[in-house]
Amino acid sequence: SSNPYLEESDWGWAINPTGLRMALNAYWDRYQVPIMITENGFGAQDVLEDDGTVHDPYRSDYLREHLDAVAEAIGDGVDVRGHFAWGPIDIISCSSSEMSKRYGFIHVDQDDYGRGSGARTLKDSYWWYRDYVTAARSASRKNASS
Repeated sequence: SSNPYLEESDWGWAINPTGLRMALNAYWDRYQVPIMITENGFGAQDVLEDDGTVHDPYRSDYLREHLDAVAEAIGDGVDVRGHFAWGPIDIISCSSSEMSKRYGFIHVDQDDYGRGSGARTLKDSYWWYRDYVTAARSASRKNASS
């Protein structure tokens, strides 16, 4: 059943970055082993605009909020070694068997029936994520040399 206090995706999946932070802290408190988040992303029905762009601010917002929660957990003392976005490129959703449920930073021209050219288009979230990772990498290098 839905939690009335949480926003949900179009497929009814709860969006809960605070819950991620709490879970990371709980796992760390219980097991004291390094943690790697191997799959975290936002499925949505992205629209390829006539000008060839895909505007998906909801994906960038989702990832920023969850990455902020991971950073807060690290600040709490949790040893998080990595975070991997699901997935970098649109693929058929395992949970719904749909191509229209898109997760990637790169749009693939294909519909739920396998029709389309397969052409790739970089979404707005691609550029946001590239800049986010570049800034985080620069900050990490700066801190390491201090």
